[in-house]
Amino acid sequence: MVLPLTLLRAAQNRPMMVELKSGETYSGLLASCDGFMNLHLKDSVCTSKDGERFWKLSECYIRGNMVKYIRLQDEVLETAKDDKKDARDKPRVRGRGGRGGGARGFGGRGRGGADRGRGGR
Repeated sequence: MVLPLTLLRAAQNRPMMVELKSGETYSGLLASCDGFMNLHLKDSVCTSKDGERFWKLSECYIRGNMVKYIRLQDEVLETAKDDKKDARDKPRVRGRGGRGGGARGFGGRGRGGADRGRGGR
């Protein structure tokens, strides 16, 4: 199963069609999207609700909660599935560095450590 945001991220720099709740449609290249599913389209064409008027836009920004549906190319789904599979197969690496402090004085940046005074086991 591919989540919608993952699918949108895989669709970047590809053509798509977006229909709004108002009935207008936008067709263009997806430049970017964010966590709220707001869309930034480039070289798009806006079509009126009745389909009789058209506007050519170099860029447009569509608020995510106004989207009714999105139409993507079929290969975008395949790309998203492959990306998800690659991410799942890649081992996770956990470092020991950083500035975080551990529980009850372990791994923190204070004065001393487990072998100095009261701070350790």
